[in-house]
Formats: sequence, C-alpha cells, structure tokens
Amino acid sequence: MYSMMKHTKTLKVRVRDKHAPLLNSMARSVNFVWNFVNELSQRSIKERGVFLSAYDMHPYTKGAGKELGLHSQTLQCIAGEYVTRRKQFKKARLSWRKSGGVRRSLGWIPINTGTAKWKNGQVYHNGHYFKVWDSYGLSQYTFRSGSFNEDARGRWYFNVAVEVDVVMPKGQDCIGIDLGLKDTATCSDGTKLGAGRFYRGLEEKLAIAQRAKNKTQVKTIHAKIANRRKDALHKFSRELVNRCGEIYVGNVSSLKLVKTKMAKSVLDAGWGQLKTMLKYKSDHAGIVFKEVNEAYTTQTCSCCGALPDSRPKGIAGLGMREWTCSECGVTHDRDVNAAKNILAVGQGRLVVGITASLGR
Repeated sequence: MYSMMKHTKTLKVRVRDKHAPLLNSMARSVNFVWNFVNELSQRSIKERGVFLSAYDMHPYTKGAGKELGLHSQTLQCIAGEYVTRRKQFKKARLSWRKSGGVRRSLGWIPINTGTAKWKNGQVYHNGHYFKVWDSYGLSQYTFRSGSFNEDARGRWYFNVAVEVDVVMPKGQDCIGIDLGLKDTATCSDGTKLGAGRFYRGLEEKLAIAQRAKNKTQVKTIHAKIANRRKDALHKFSRELVNRCGEIYVGNVSSLKLVKTKMAKSVLDAGWGQLKTMLKYKSDHAGIVFKEVNEAYTTQTCSCCGALPDSRPKGIAGLGMREWTCSECGVTHDRDVNAAKNILAVGQGRLVVGITASLGR
C-alpha cells in the first residue's frame, strides 16, 4: 500500500572550491554577530535579569549586514538560532564561535526562506553566484530555509530545505531492534546490520597520519569514517522504515559504556545516530517508533516468556551467543531473542510470551 504526501527534504550539494575565500569571509562575519548577541544576552541577564528574545536582539543588529557582507535576514537567523540554543542548553551564555586557531569553529552561514534561489544555473544569494555540483536538479525546486556549511576538510556545502511530493510505502511489518557490538543492530525477524568497524578499519592509517602531524590527512580520514558510518545507517534505517508499520528499539545508552574498555566499539557503532535516523524517518512516514525498556530482554525466553532461575550461567554476559530455555526447550540466538522481546515490550505482550511461529 502506498500513499502520496508532502515531505520537506534537505538537499546537500557541494560548492565549488573557488568560492571558499568568500564563504570564509562571510563565516567570520557570522561568528562576529554570534559573539555580539552572546555577550549582549549575557549582559542583559546579569545587569537587568532579562532574557532577550530574537525579536529583542534585532534592533541591535539592524543595518550591520551591509558592513559585514551578510544579508539582513541572515542576521535575524543568527539571533533566532542563538535563542533556540540558549533555551536548549539552559545557559546564560553559550560558547564563543572562533574564527581562527586550533579550535576554530567550522563555517556556518544561515539562510532564510526566499533569500537564496536558483538563477542562471547557480545558487544566487546576497548578490553573489555560487557554482555547485548539482546532483539533484535544483532548478525544479523552490528553496526554503537553508545554510552554507563547512566540513572538517574545509569543503563548503549548500544545504537547503525543499518541499517534494513523495510516495511513502505503508509497511505492515512490526520490528523490534536490539543494538549491540558484534552486530550493530539485530531485528526480531533475523535481519542484521553487521558491525561496520568504520573507525577500527582506518585506525592504523589514522595513527600514522597523527604521528606524522599531517593535519589534512587526519581530517580526511575522520571525514571518511563519518561518511561510511552515515551511509550504512541511512541505508539500513530507510529499508526498515519502507517495510515496517511499527519499530521498537531498546533504550541502551552509549553514554554508560563510553567509560569502559568497549568505548571505541560503542562510539564506532553509532547507536544514537541510528535511533535519530529511525525517529525522524518514521515521523515523516507516519509510522510508530518507540524506545522501550530492554531490561532482561536477553535472559527472558521469547517463546514462553519465562525467566527461569535455572537459566544458563553467564547468560547476562556478552560471551554466550546462544542458549536453551529450560522451560520450553527452545534454543535462542541471544540478539534475535532480545529483539523479539523488545518488540513484545513495545506491543505490551511480553508477559504471555511470543509464539515461535511468528518469527519476530
């Protein structure tokens, strides 16, 4: 079954390197404005006890765009983003944006709706034309809000939100997902996303580049690691959302494991990134996504629902990959059993067990 719906999609295209000097200059101006409103907000809170809204900040930045080489609405976007982040982190003052040095902030130039458009085969913004590698056919879209962003390698990208008509498949499957290290994700129907070892695979090359103090190569390798991980997680999450109507994930937290010997493997797996992708893709598709408590899902039999006292010793550890239930005699794969129980918890039926013939 398929349904047509309006969908806001963010397109990302790379800007030609010849525009980098101009974009770097604009990014420094953005940092200047950010730091100005940061100090302005802090002083207002300290001296008057008043939290300034984005609207309150506009009179202080009005007219500065011409001197700084920024569009007037870009100034408004900066103030709006600042207030949003201040509320998010609940701080009177946020971190300064740095335009130089080792801890230089990556370039960011926000764009409001209507201030950028496709003109003469290029992106036109604030009186400047920017050539891009157009892999989406941008001429067919009406640009909404967006931004120019710099990555760790100094490459610039144009990100813009557009509205498209999308045929969304309405999947009927119900899936539980157990997150792990041997396999990044194991589904209740047996589907698995193997551990990509994105960091581990390039760790030796990264170490060589770091010892040689080759900063460019270090940035390139880190970007390659992030891109490979993101690509694998995007493909896996999209495949699940296309065929499922309900998705339940265990609430395992990587923050609790980063202080252990498994820290590198946990961070390399990208559990948080996968859950974020599943969440927003499920919202767009109109399907159920929920994180559930995964306590004892590994040790509970998914067929009879038993948590027997005579269960195998060491079942809670990662070393035991299979075990047999002493109550019903069914042999379980550790991760698949946990995924089936996570699905049962999400659907509120763990207490009665899961029929073996369901396969999920």
